[in-house]
Amino acid sequence: MLTKFLPFLNWTKSYQRHDLTNDLIAAIVVAIMLVPQGMAYAMLAGLPPQAGLYGAMLPLVLYAMFGSSPSLAVGPVAVVALMTAAAAGTVADIGAPGFHLAALWIALLSGMMMLVLGLFRLGFLANFLSHPVISGFITAAGLLIAASQLRHLLGTDIRGKTLPEVIPSFVAGLGTISWLTLGLSALILVFLLWSRAGLAKLLMRLGLGAPIAKLLGKTGLLIAVVGSTLLVWGTGLDQHGVSIVGDIPRGLPPFALPEFNLSLIQLLAAPALMIAIVGYVESVSIAQTLAAKKRQFIDPDRELVALGLANLGAGVTSAMPVTGGLSRSIVNYDAGAATPAAGAMTAVLIALAVLALTPLMYYLPNATLAAIIIVAVVSLLDFGALPRTWAYSRADGAAMAATMAVTLLIGVEQGLLAGVGLSLVLYLYRTSRPHMAVVGQVPGTEHFRNIDRHAVVTTPEVFSIRVDESLYFPNARALEDRIVQALSDTPALRHVVLQCSAVNYIDASALESLEAINERLEAAEVQFHLSEVKGPVMDQLERGHLLHDLTGSVFLTQFDAMNKLAPETTQACVASARSDTHIQPA
Repeated sequence: MLTKFLPFLNWTKSYQRHDLTNDLIAAIVVAIMLVPQGMAYAMLAGLPPQAGLYGAMLPLVLYAMFGSSPSLAVGPVAVVALMTAAAAGTVADIGAPGFHLAALWIALLSGMMMLVLGLFRLGFLANFLSHPVISGFITAAGLLIAASQLRHLLGTDIRGKTLPEVIPSFVAGLGTISWLTLGLSALILVFLLWSRAGLAKLLMRLGLGAPIAKLLGKTGLLIAVVGSTLLVWGTGLDQHGVSIVGDIPRGLPPFALPEFNLSLIQLLAAPALMIAIVGYVESVSIAQTLAAKKRQFIDPDRELVALGLANLGAGVTSAMPVTGGLSRSIVNYDAGAATPAAGAMTAVLIALAVLALTPLMYYLPNATLAAIIIVAVVSLLDFGALPRTWAYSRADGAAMAATMAVTLLIGVEQGLLAGVGLSLVLYLYRTSRPHMAVVGQVPGTEHFRNIDRHAVVTTPEVFSIRVDESLYFPNARALEDRIVQALSDTPALRHVVLQCSAVNYIDASALESLEAINERLEAAEVQFHLSEVKGPVMDQLERGHLLHDLTGSVFLTQFDAMNKLAPETTQACVASARSDTHIQPA
């Protein structure tokens, strides 16, 4: 029972020396990535660099204790950083004390929401974010993230949270571009893009073994940070318009609750919920993908609890909101992380870096951090997803397009809400017009199929209809209208059979509609029957009056129904097909 509340007790029991070696190697590689990424994502969120570094300490330890994924690398990520900047920007300007306070409350609120959802096993609510909506949102957010870094890459004042704000600001700032900053940015971008694959290949050509070369190939971020810092320090580029990070407080983060402000909390509740859901969906998707490679199991509700505690830890240590990061998780997995202890070791290494190395980062150019962000978001952009989705489903394509358009033109929160809202509206529209098939018997079989798609046998005395959707309030009337139409079109009709093989649920409105159908058919001296009713649906119906008042019967199969209601037609159909069969010569 204790392991249910303290999951880390499961893997610590069997922890061995080789696990320690693997976890330590993975922690070193991830820490090398996380130091510059943490500062870069803090800058993206509009927060001081240390907020990103603090987000890689206590949150990682808490996730290691309560998370279920050995490979998921928790910490600051680009999309959550952008959403944090957008949400905090509604209550204070970047750099103002209220802005950092808002970011801390976003971390606390999103953490509390994740924790509650996980404890009550409500992780399924994240399913309301469909994959097309998430894909469209992440692509649009990636574009906004890239646009937000133009001012650091070009050394000019470009502002704005949406494309209609960024584009005019970009045009106005063209005349004030710092060419030294632009040149440095271009150099770093080219190196980082090349190092993703080229650095490991170069090291292998120099004689290193493939495993070592691949691990060292992940140090491209560190090389860019060290190289650009030394370049600025040695040449004095900071005196010629190249902006630098400057002082980063040395020491561990303070541990304290942020100042309580009820009105601020009320303003940030909705954005915090969006951040919580997006962070959870991104994390659990990464964790499940990596777990599948090792045939491991990820508990989504435990992930909610772990991520919730991690964000609570961020909120009380002056850090930014955190979640699982794709690139770092892949590196963590490739480096051989055996248990969640790798995350805790990463936190220790980050703490040591903050204690010892922050003075050395004084001359780190902001252009380097911006380039790190740009390279990270390249993997988020999937422009081919929209035409693929549109070709398969116009409804899903419309939801994706709306999400992208609203995110780019209005804002990240509005874009996400628009995508979710449109997805729900389209779902209600589709299910309010369910596919209904009039079915007949396939000759020579006991199977029944759509009369418009197959050569089947029917009889005018029996109207058999299959509804390929659960019955609930938006679509109940559509079934009623279809049966009434058949009643008026077929004078010889004596029986109506509703085939329920695709019905998983019948709500109270649909039950009333079925009762009305039963009454109308009874008045017309037509019996109403059900067939192939699933067990849970039958349990529902037994709690109402429909089965008691039903003028017909409930049949186990559609063949049983037709064999009872039109035996001569059914048996003749089977017999005629059998008499036509013969053995083909070899």
